[in-house]
Amino acid sequence: MSDQARKRRPYAARVPMAERREQLMDAALRIIGRDGYDGVSIDAIAKEAGVTRPVVYGAFDGLGALLMSLLERQQQRALLQLFSALPQEPEDGDPATLVRQAGPLLHQMLLDDPVTWRAILQSATNAPEVVRERVESDREQVRVVVERLVAGALGKRTDAEVLSHAVLATLERFGQLVLDDPERFTAERLTGAVAALLRLAPGRVT
Repeated sequence: MSDQARKRRPYAARVPMAERREQLMDAALRIIGRDGYDGVSIDAIAKEAGVTRPVVYGAFDGLGALLMSLLERQQQRALLQLFSALPQEPEDGDPATLVRQAGPLLHQMLLDDPVTWRAILQSATNAPEVVRERVESDREQVRVVVERLVAGALGKRTDAEVLSHAVLATLERFGQLVLDDPERFTAERLTGAVAALLRLAPGRVT
């Protein structure tokens, strides 16, 4: 085939739909991790993936559907990682033990999959409503687990439901710090900070 014929060929080889969907979700994930939800759009995803807008719409029925598929994929992966890192039960009802158990594992979890966690920890305020609802639903699922662990560690000495919101917000912020500067925000440093926060609750963390 001549060079001229190659240049005139209008279409590249077709990509199987399952592979194309993964490609587009990967592109959206990179954008969210880099620019936040403010930067994600059909145009941005097409550009990131090196395809045209019709290709994106051929794979997903709009931005909301693409982001929901992405969240389904990444949240399943993230929740599995998170629940594997969190202890099933605090040992001897000791908050300090809970912190020592979970801290290094959570820190390593972030470093092992920074792309997933950077996207998850991004604010979804400007995402489509269906995406915001899904993010909040998954967040509540994690908060319930944290509440159970707090209740097991501190018993009736504190309001575990209220404290679980504070703990989750702290963990989310610490996660952002680790992803931005892991050498500065080490597991040892953050574990010590969490232990200090727990000392403010009724009971004593040693």
